[in-house]
Amino acid sequence: MNYAKPLFAIASAMLLFSCQKKVDTTQSTTPQQQVVLDLSDTEGVHYFPTHPSFPNNTFEDDKAILGRVLFYDKHLSANNAIACASCHRQELAFADDVAFSRGFEGRLTGRNSMPIQDLMPSFPINSVKTFQFGRLFWDGREQNLKNLVLKPVNNHVEMGVSDVTTLPAKLNELPYYADLVEKAFGTRELNTDNISEAVAYFLMAISADSSRFNKDMITNQEFNALERMGQTLFNSKYECGNCHRISFGQYTNEVVANIGLDKTDKDLGVGALNIKTAIEGGTYGAFRAPNLKNVAKTAPYMHDGRFKTLEEVIDHYSEGIQDNPNLDQRLKRDGKPMRMQITEDDKKAIVAFLNTLTDYDMLTDPKLSNPFKTVQ
Repeated sequence: MNYAKPLFAIASAMLLFSCQKKVDTTQSTTPQQQVVLDLSDTEGVHYFPTHPSFPNNTFEDDKAILGRVLFYDKHLSANNAIACASCHRQELAFADDVAFSRGFEGRLTGRNSMPIQDLMPSFPINSVKTFQFGRLFWDGREQNLKNLVLKPVNNHVEMGVSDVTTLPAKLNELPYYADLVEKAFGTRELNTDNISEAVAYFLMAISADSSRFNKDMITNQEFNALERMGQTLFNSKYECGNCHRISFGQYTNEVVANIGLDKTDKDLGVGALNIKTAIEGGTYGAFRAPNLKNVAKTAPYMHDGRFKTLEEVIDHYSEGIQDNPNLDQRLKRDGKPMRMQITEDDKKAIVAFLNTLTDYDMLTDPKLSNPFKTVQ
């Protein structure tokens, strides 16, 4: 594999001050297609609002802009065919719509792509400096967002770069990075550290706080009767909120649980990290309780994408919890798997409530979108 030769032939060696850079992506097609890096939608746009509790706190928009370009750039993969955004699509809350995504050379990932949203805490000062954000990945194996960034790049299935230390040299040959890196870090060259930091800043900027749910938290007037009934059922009667803690601001969920998908665990989840501790601590076959914001857009569901609809998920909790020896205690009654026996009317109400969690602004926000535009 020749890492030094980019997939995109450069259409212009000059960087345009309008933040539009043209890169030829074709070999011999007619008519010739070009990819244009267009960052004009970031002019005067802030990725991070100033928190009222910290009026002097400034977030670095230039790092987020650089991170956005890196997130969508297929040059981060070994064969220049896969970007982070290939498996984390904006219109799907930065998740994917298949059980297992196709990565490097068409290989399938081992788990469903999780949505990316609301990673930054409401009070971010210390967390931003250290990039500590609680459990990340389905099994919570990483807690540092900056450390997380290059792991998919280094994964032989996902993006296929066997040695991430070779990545900066490859990217530095692309003419559109030097100016962006200088604005963000005061140097004209990427390295593994500033690549990770820039992408982490972009990920922190993905916020799902413009849903009807969030508006209702302020006005208490957004929901219709069915949605209000679903909210009550979710939080009270069926106690879904014990694991899925939906809040107004950031969503940091430390809950892991074995939810009885199977009688025998096929994927050890959290338990694979330390089997002895997992057995003693009850996390054998457990996974993170996912963020439910934009949940209506992130199907299929579960770590293996087995459920295609929200109704199927609710059916599992209603009658389908398996008698797994590591089943979470919250899903047991008298030592046996609980049977919630959720009525059809209640299911409709819960789904109606979950639909209020969709943030259409986030799903279409230009500053979070792919800056590489294909033109004739």
